[in-house]
Amino acid sequence: MDIKIQAIHFEATEKLQDFIQKKIGKLARFDSEIGKVEVSLKVVKPESALNKEVDIRVYVKGRTLFASETCDTFEEAIDKSCEILARQIEKHKNK
Repeated sequence: MDIKIQAIHFEATEKLQDFIQKKIGKLARFDSEIGKVEVSLKVVKPESALNKEVDIRVYVKGRTLFASETCDTFEEAIDKSCEILARQIEKHKNK
């Protein structure tokens, strides 16, 4: 599985990148056909709460799955997005 992380207008820390790799890696247990994963991170409005936005695209054989979350921290947004994607992968796999 190829994981591409893109931080828009800031530099993602090594700790955040490791966290993303770990969480996205767990999606492989739901489907071994995952080819590529693209993660976009951006800070929407620095002066407000709920300003960390995460968009994740998962390319599964013959389909693109997508999840987007906005939360207080990137870690929380990634957790929620991965839960959504896990359900989508399960649904896609059972078809």
